[in-house]
Amino acid sequence: MNPLAWIDDDTPFPHPSKALPEGLLAVGGDLSIERLTDAYSQGIFPWFNEGDPILWWSPDPRMVLACNDFRVSHSLDKKLRQIARGDHDAQASVQIRINTAFVRVIRACAEPRGSLAGTWISPQIQAAYHAWHRAGHVHSIETWINGELAGGLYGVSLGRFFFGESMFARVSDASKLALAYLVRFLQRQGIRHIDCQQQTSHLASLGARPMDREDFLLLLAEARTHATPQWPKGRLMADGHLAPLPALTP
Repeated sequence: MNPLAWIDDDTPFPHPSKALPEGLLAVGGDLSIERLTDAYSQGIFPWFNEGDPILWWSPDPRMVLACNDFRVSHSLDKKLRQIARGDHDAQASVQIRINTAFVRVIRACAEPRGSLAGTWISPQIQAAYHAWHRAGHVHSIETWINGELAGGLYGVSLGRFFFGESMFARVSDASKLALAYLVRFLQRQGIRHIDCQQQTSHLASLGARPMDREDFLLLLAEARTHATPQWPKGRLMADGHLAPLPALTP
């Protein structure tokens, strides 16, 4: 078994193949934009409880959603077709937007769920990813219903790869609607895969599949050879087109 690496702010990450069997690779360091960018570029991400040292992970296998494999239920497909009919209506009751409420989305993702009292999306994580959002690499995809934020998700965009971080829904299927529109936007940008990190039955039901770490890293390395697309604020259309919006309060 490989020894666990302890790192400081300037220590490079060990190769992901050095991770322990459960995927834990290193402990320590910081959550600067530079450190986070370096981590994600190598298929490494932070995941730790508030008050604990920063833990860095590279699980094997890795849950990945190929955009072409994304599946929707019959009922969700019906909702998507209904929403699409109002895509060009500025007053449509349901709208999918990008980057108009990032802070609200990440805070909603951090709220306790069910019997779970805690969250890994601590104030420290929120501050770090908000800074990365302002730098242009972390984005929120939001479902708005009757002018209220009803659900959504946030994630990291590097090259032609998207790393999904967390989702939330206050209305049934609101997060899935955001994901469906995101998939179409990514496909339009030439992005073929979404990293889902951990294996869950929910992700599997949407079409995600486990992938060997080695294959994942090869996929990521190729995607990183391409420029990262622009993610301006806007309203997503059913075909993946991003339409401009008037300035909104975050």
